[in-house]
Amino acid sequence: MISAGNIPVRRSTHGSMAPACLRTNPHWVSSEQTLPNVLRLLSFNIQVGINTQRYHHYLTRSWQHFLPHARRQATLGQIARMLNDFDLVALQEVDGGSIRSGYVNQVEHLAKEGQFPYWYQQLNRNLGRFAQHSNGLLSRFAPELVEDHKLPGMLPGRGAILTSFGQGQDSLLVVMMHLALSLRTRNNQLAYIRERVADHQHVVLMGDMNTHAEDLLDHSPLRGSGLHTASLPGSYPSWKPARMIDHILISPSLSIEQVEVLPQAISDHLPVAMHIRLPDQMCKPREPNR
Repeated sequence: MISAGNIPVRRSTHGSMAPACLRTNPHWVSSEQTLPNVLRLLSFNIQVGINTQRYHHYLTRSWQHFLPHARRQATLGQIARMLNDFDLVALQEVDGGSIRSGYVNQVEHLAKEGQFPYWYQQLNRNLGRFAQHSNGLLSRFAPELVEDHKLPGMLPGRGAILTSFGQGQDSLLVVMMHLALSLRTRNNQLAYIRERVADHQHVVLMGDMNTHAEDLLDHSPLRGSGLHTASLPGSYPSWKPARMIDHILISPSLSIEQVEVLPQAISDHLPVAMHIRLPDQMCKPREPNR
């Protein structure tokens, strides 16, 4: 078991690695660290707690990207209550603590409210006190390893969190990401990610990928990877979903027990949930150290 304290993280900037840390909430760290047979996953772009309901809100509520507003904490409360039903959560467009969030680290706040023992904030675009653009990881199980990767692109600001549960060939590798809008840049980012998952048998990719599943699986560097997902209705925009751009992709060794786009119009994206069945050998208790 990994007890309360900080778990080492490796941070990559295309080759170099520097230490970081995965935070723990000591009051909720469990003695049971074996993965369950069915793992409950969620990916959600929370748009820093802005509740967008119409296209014109991008203009009329644009100030909320820079300044605090009274309803942001209430929106975070709604999100936290929804997260209670999940084991592993990928968050995109989270603020790490700046003026606009009232200096609240939203990843830490949601981890505490949702009673997740482990959390990690990946800072991708640091605008000081004005904005801390981030991705987030929330987990009920202690990972063996977390890596923080800055994704390639002309403009900085996109990242992926690689998380490994278990060891050896029976480990589960989960990659949480927020990909670029540009096709060329997005494909460069997917090529980078595929390189890092190529040697792993059990893989989950999850996040805001800014394109359809068919494009990802048939017309990108993920082609031929064997990854699969389920056909789902749109996740964006939340008030009239027309495009499915938020995804959870899994390797052939994993199976889908349940999957849905949740009707929670809290952000401009809808959250995507998937329950996956893990191979039996992945869920066996670890042998004690001798």
